[in-house]
Amino acid sequence: MGDVDGVACAGCGQPAKLQCPKCIDLKMPVEQSSFCNQECFKKCWGEHKKLHKQAAAAEGVPGFPAGWLYAVKRGKGRSAKVPDWPWTGDLRPYPVSPYREVPAGIARPDYADHPQGYPTGEIESKQQNIVPSRSQKNIEGLRAACLLGRQALDAAAAIIKPGVLCDDIDRVVHEVITKGGGYPSPLNYHNFPKSVCTSVNEVICHGIPDARPLQEGDVVNVDVTANLNGYHGDLNETFCVGKVDDETKKLVRVALECLEKAIAICKPGVRYREVGEVVTRHASQHNLSVVRTYCGHGIGDLFHCAPNIPHYARNKAVGMMKPGQTFTIEPMINQGSWRDRTWPDGWTAVTEDGKNSAQFEHTLLITETGVEVLTARLPTSPPLAHLSD
Repeated sequence: MGDVDGVACAGCGQPAKLQCPKCIDLKMPVEQSSFCNQECFKKCWGEHKKLHKQAAAAEGVPGFPAGWLYAVKRGKGRSAKVPDWPWTGDLRPYPVSPYREVPAGIARPDYADHPQGYPTGEIESKQQNIVPSRSQKNIEGLRAACLLGRQALDAAAAIIKPGVLCDDIDRVVHEVITKGGGYPSPLNYHNFPKSVCTSVNEVICHGIPDARPLQEGDVVNVDVTANLNGYHGDLNETFCVGKVDDETKKLVRVALECLEKAIAICKPGVRYREVGEVVTRHASQHNLSVVRTYCGHGIGDLFHCAPNIPHYARNKAVGMMKPGQTFTIEPMINQGSWRDRTWPDGWTAVTEDGKNSAQFEHTLLITETGVEVLTARLPTSPPLAHLSD
């Protein structure tokens, strides 16, 4: 907290008692950054955060446009300096572009304008402990969100080639979802700064789209979630950039097969923990490992809820699949160790040994007789031709 003695609240004019921590980091004038209480601060957040963008734009990284800075503090902060960290592989962070606005009139989740990006409704929901069977209305809403997510992922896939920036992928996904009337679910979720996750090479998941150009031989996972009319549709795919070596091609192929084999066992009465047995068995047959830190999750009117579905063997997930339940399966498969580390940005999860990782994900609905893939590929989806080369 800064010194606000004698300063008026920027929101209501009452005596100020606290100062915005982001403003302190940006060394902004105390008159712009002081508030009487947290409630007043929250009410002003929508307009106040624009001052942060203006202040950040005044800074810059040499060789990049104004406002392009390194992400720090779990997405909340920006810095003109490259973080100092014992990187596990060859990849390094690049500057991140300024915040992309969502057009007025689009329904926004509760975390969209929260200073810390807290999904309060999600955190407090009974769905964190109870897995609901969705009504037909819920299912139709979720199906529409999944279709919009699929369209956004397909649009991103169509531009992937050497030289394309990860930020370009973010722009395309953002535009497709917002033009479709949706909100890109990752944007400001716990302060995540972008509309999609792009995870390159040793990045397992939650990579922040930045100014790095894709290079020949890279692999990049694009993880899209669209929020449409209050429902979230979540999916991802891993793409090869140009020509890749045989070991990388095998990794991507096996990662997809792990998802397909897991989906194949889904039906009423199957225990959630069996998913991990199927995924691990197939990955192990190809001398690949399964990430344990991240798991599949329930989804619907909340981005993340019960059940949690681990992808590794001998897990302790409780419960079994029932008609009407909706959740994701999204195994992350590594060439080397299954263990992960997190970059200084607080989001980017990487393999501890710097070897490549690959992942595929679908949102699923358990039916009376089996399973429906709500995020299934369309006849117009760009082919995953590299898997059969």
